[in-house]
Amino acid sequence: MESVIFYITCKDKNEAEKIGKTLVEERLAAGANVLREITSFFWWKGKINEAKEAALILKTKKGLAQDLINRVKELHSYECPCIIALPIIEGSKDFLNWICEETK
Repeated sequence: MESVIFYITCKDKNEAEKIGKTLVEERLAAGANVLREITSFFWWKGKINEAKEAALILKTKKGLAQDLINRVKELHSYECPCIIALPIIEGSKDFLNWICEETK
């Protein structure tokens, strides 16, 4: 079973923790990491913005990707949140097996 890492930006640490914990509880992700404060620069509505955000990293099965995306959109405060999946091309077999065992 293929696994993926999701990278998601959130308005703050509390939102990232809430989303991460919910997705782990619902078994859409095997694990979540919250990076407390990042500085982001981005185009939004015709101008460059700067914001303090939190980053959320999730580990899950590729087959759960769309369900995870839909659930994040339900929980997230942003109109257009950054939700991207990155393939895991190699890793510890024990860890990758753990991802499969701990998700739906």
